[in-house]
Amino acid sequence: MKVLKTISKLLLSIAVMLISASAWASEIKDARYNMPSGVTSVSREVYGLHMAAFWICVAIGVVVFGVMFYSLIMHRRSRHPEPAKFHQHVWLEITWAVIPLIILIVIAIPATMVLFKMDDTRNSDIVIKVTGYQWKWRYEYLNQGISFFSNLSTPMSQRMNLEPKGPHYLQEVDNPLVVPVGEKIRFLVTANDVIHSWWVPDFGIKQDAIPGFIHEAWAVVDKPGVYRGQCAELCGAGHGFMPIVVVAVSKEDFAKWVTKMTQGKVNAATMLPNKAWTKSELMQKGRQIYKENCAACHQTEGNGLKPLYPALAQDHVVLGPAADEIKLVLTGRPGTPMQDFSNFTDEEIASVVTYTRSSFGNNAHDIVQPADVAQIRKSLGLPEHT
Repeated sequence: MKVLKTISKLLLSIAVMLISASAWASEIKDARYNMPSGVTSVSREVYGLHMAAFWICVAIGVVVFGVMFYSLIMHRRSRHPEPAKFHQHVWLEITWAVIPLIILIVIAIPATMVLFKMDDTRNSDIVIKVTGYQWKWRYEYLNQGISFFSNLSTPMSQRMNLEPKGPHYLQEVDNPLVVPVGEKIRFLVTANDVIHSWWVPDFGIKQDAIPGFIHEAWAVVDKPGVYRGQCAELCGAGHGFMPIVVVAVSKEDFAKWVTKMTQGKVNAATMLPNKAWTKSELMQKGRQIYKENCAACHQTEGNGLKPLYPALAQDHVVLGPAADEIKLVLTGRPGTPMQDFSNFTDEEIASVVTYTRSSFGNNAHDIVQPADVAQIRKSLGLPEHT
């Protein structure tokens, strides 16, 4: 009975300590030392579970190490030359088996409820497909018909330590993901080549992107702002160069952005297919596409990173028939990091092929038109993409 009273007092002391510590814990939200509470209901619940489990572990550590140090000090040989004559205490053994069970149940119930909530993607307002590539992200707004790649925009000069690093070094992109606040956004996460992981701490989302599989997540962002994340799965040499930037805006601003993006797409669709591009236009567009999608592997000067990424300068494929290079871009090269870019438009492929054939000292000097790409795409049995 005395042991039970002692245990009751100990549990009461732990409860008081946890309550008093919770106020201090609520202030520990610096992402440098702790996970953020975030801007979604799920992220805040995950943060609450994290802190509750943390303080329970702290309390258990205090009790266990407290008893251990007390025993070492108070029952050392100099104080008690003769060891105690007991072997076991049934109620004590039952108590330290039951208490951990109760703690696990107390943690498991709310954790399970949050897991169910995290998987509930029903009744979403916007559906966005997120595809991981080596090393960039592609975002497709399935209801709005918007699609674009998001690439690292940190200048190479900063990465090479040739100039001071910016405040968002390696965490800035050319095309951020734009979402409205107050709307339920459903994310469909997959990958095109290897396993990636789409992680935005402020949303409480870390979803693996696996080729051939689609994983789901959702978020309702509470307030406008810029929220940053990154790939959280080691995916190759450029793993550290595929950040995530999400810009949350008001519903009105999001509607304006959608109008702007879709209007640009309509104009492109009506003007580009029948257009005969000049070489200067192709070179200008191709240079930008190469910088955003090819330079990470083949380098800005076309020198490559041998042996994994071949140089494009004086490459036999680039200097050979244009049709061979177009086929390589459309279908990729199995067994190598060279992925297929059949999801690119005919104009984009024509531009980048023209650019590589007339850059880096290459002297093919021919012009590839979108119609050429469309013809080869058809011969390969690939769907049209203009």
